[in-house]
Amino acid sequence: MSGKTSITRRLTLLFVTASSVVLLALGFVVASSVEQHFEQQDMEVLTGKMELARYALQTYKSQDDLARISRVISDSLVGHHGLELIIYGTDHELMFTTPKPHFPFDLMATQAANSPYRPMTWELGGQSYRGIAAELPSGISAHSKVVVAVALDIAHHQAFMRSFLQTLWVFVAGAAVLTGVLGWVAARRGLAPLRAMREQTLVVTAQQLSHRLPVESVPLELAELAQSLNDMLARLEEAFRRLSEFSSDIAHELRTPVSNLMTQTQVALSRARGADEYRGILESNAEEFERMARMIADMLLLAKAENGLVVPSRQVVHLAAEVQTLFDYYDAVAEEKQLQLRLEGDGAVSADRLMLRRALGNLLSNAVRHSTVNTTIQVNIRSSADAISIAMKNTGDTIPAEYLDRVFDRFFRVDPSRQRSSEGTGLGLAITKSIVLAHAGTIAAGSADGVTTFSISLPRVA
Repeated sequence: MSGKTSITRRLTLLFVTASSVVLLALGFVVASSVEQHFEQQDMEVLTGKMELARYALQTYKSQDDLARISRVISDSLVGHHGLELIIYGTDHELMFTTPKPHFPFDLMATQAANSPYRPMTWELGGQSYRGIAAELPSGISAHSKVVVAVALDIAHHQAFMRSFLQTLWVFVAGAAVLTGVLGWVAARRGLAPLRAMREQTLVVTAQQLSHRLPVESVPLELAELAQSLNDMLARLEEAFRRLSEFSSDIAHELRTPVSNLMTQTQVALSRARGADEYRGILESNAEEFERMARMIADMLLLAKAENGLVVPSRQVVHLAAEVQTLFDYYDAVAEEKQLQLRLEGDGAVSADRLMLRRALGNLLSNAVRHSTVNTTIQVNIRSSADAISIAMKNTGDTIPAEYLDRVFDRFFRVDPSRQRSSEGTGLGLAITKSIVLAHAGTIAAGSADGVTTFSISLPRVA
């Protein structure tokens, strides 16, 4: 598990990051708004004093008026702590100034000429200032233009902003920690259904494949996952059931021939025998070996078919000709049971000739084996717009409805006693179904009133 990050940790980090970003963005917006508010307040004061200076300068007619104007401006500055004002002519002749001014004269002159009334900030003497400058007209022609600069000490504003930002950082840090804790708790509670699902899956074993996850008790977001897991368990249960049945059936089917071979061999070795007796025993053993070989070959074919490894070598096959060939092959056996073989219709499909012949042969062999004496085996071939259907009917014992879906299972026999038949391996119908499915077809069985019908549908030749 090393090197992997848990979902709880990821969600907690996401909560912390998101909340921190939101709080920082909000703090930035608030700080910018406060800074703009301070600037607007400062500008109201600065522009007000600038207008006062403009009005006073309009009454400046002679040098005698300068002392009066200075008193008016000085009086207007009373009560404004940190406010400074300076007036000087274009020839840098100082006309008025507050005590200990902190103005960069070159910057003031440039600003007054190029960007009058535009606020600017500077630092001088360890203090920070915000100010404006402008060229204003005077009443004396010799001083038609004078430079007026007004500035405010903004140290208290900056102290407030530093305190605000410090408080903001502390608040963001505390909020991040709190959000992390709350996010961790929320993530743990939110992921609790996953842990519950994990505990439920621990119950599933080879002996408990029937257990299912409770879809109704999980959140909507996990319902599809729970349903998918249930579907997977259903498929595993079905596959395990079939595998168990297959193992049981194959053990049952192989036990009898192996037991026969062992018994015959032990009897043959119990005393000395003649050559003819040994030949008879070997011939009997050879028959059992041939049957076992056919069973093993059929099992391999079914295993390949279930894993999609059976790939038909397709060619155009005329079904009537194939069925007639099988009739000729089984004619002698049918004649012994006084059975009549009839064929109606024809059609062509794209299929593997040998595989299709084997599938039809298995159905015909099954029909011959289970037909009542002196009856008819009927094969009907019908064509439709997109498929060819083959129906093979025989008269015999009715197959119970509960067994119709299982007749295609391996080693399945309708006879509950499961007596071994020397005429087949019990894999014929299973092989037939696998061949039909490999050709993208369908097969079904029906039985009623002593008539059993196997129906095959195959895609017709395009």
